[in-house]
Amino acid sequence: MNYSFTVTLQKWYINHKRPLPWRDTSNPYLIWLSEIILQQTRVSQGLPYYERFVMHFPTITDLANASEDEILRLWQGLGYYSRGRNMLKCAKLVVSNYNGAFPTEIKEVKKLPGIGDYTASAILSFAFNQVHPVLDGNVYRVLSRYYGIDTPINTPLAFKTFKRIAGDIIDVKNPAQHNQAIMEFGALQCTPKNPDCMSCVFNETCVAAREDKVQHLPVKLKARAKRNRHFNYIVFLSNNQTLIKKRMAKDIWQGLFEFPLLETAQPLENDELAKTVESEYGLALSQVQKVDSIKHLLTHQTIYADFWLVTSPHFDFNRNSDTFEVDLQALGTDYAIPVLISKFLESPLMKV
Repeated sequence: MNYSFTVTLQKWYINHKRPLPWRDTSNPYLIWLSEIILQQTRVSQGLPYYERFVMHFPTITDLANASEDEILRLWQGLGYYSRGRNMLKCAKLVVSNYNGAFPTEIKEVKKLPGIGDYTASAILSFAFNQVHPVLDGNVYRVLSRYYGIDTPINTPLAFKTFKRIAGDIIDVKNPAQHNQAIMEFGALQCTPKNPDCMSCVFNETCVAAREDKVQHLPVKLKARAKRNRHFNYIVFLSNNQTLIKKRMAKDIWQGLFEFPLLETAQPLENDELAKTVESEYGLALSQVQKVDSIKHLLTHQTIYADFWLVTSPHFDFNRNSDTFEVDLQALGTDYAIPVLISKFLESPLMKV
């Protein structure tokens, strides 16, 4: 163990740690819940979701008994919805296979849906004080800079390298606090951009600070190019009622609800959309009105969404069996919808 690093880190943590609710418990359910919510999510954004889930589902049994629609409604706005679906699957397995108690062997924990090495290590460390070093983005950044490691962090070699180093420096007497400390240090002090190295407790021993490499570490290989997609949402409207359907394919937003969708290779003109509606629904239209266009950025995709308003006195035309009528105001409250749909519903036109 790098005794000097570990002692200095934990002293810093005691003086600077944020008062977060999942740090005041050793309940593995609450710790797991917080870790799943905080994947790909900032603490400030994830905290209200955590509090909401704890209020609705105080125990893992309560969560296991929920429906997927309930989970996705509470998850709405967090993105990466597979996390919410896996969370429900995991809860059901823990209740059915482990009598509602999380397993305490890391191999068993890793078998659970949505749990990888980091989450398994965090649960066993924070809940049971087991010696499992955690590796998240904050930890990669701290170790890369402190030791001057330029191995790209999004490679298999990096995982082995950094996992070994994290294991070498962990405080075996208090691994829970050590893991919390190094993650918090990366979040608050050793930030991705413009960290305050002058006030850093490691400014004399950090390789990156000493060699002026802070802005160059950690190294990360460029992500693949984003895919562009063109969505045409057909918003049928009749006396405050609209038609929606549930996304069932293994794609973004699986399990969420949306308006009938036509995905095309390129944007459509009004007459092209009108012909499609007439062909698909047997509904002759004199005019189709594009009422909004929204660009929505995802990690690996950019969605260009056009919203087309079709007003009709009734919904007795030919339509797919998977669509159904709902009150427009029920969207987002009774049905989980993507953020993209929420943005559209906020437009003045849809304030009915």
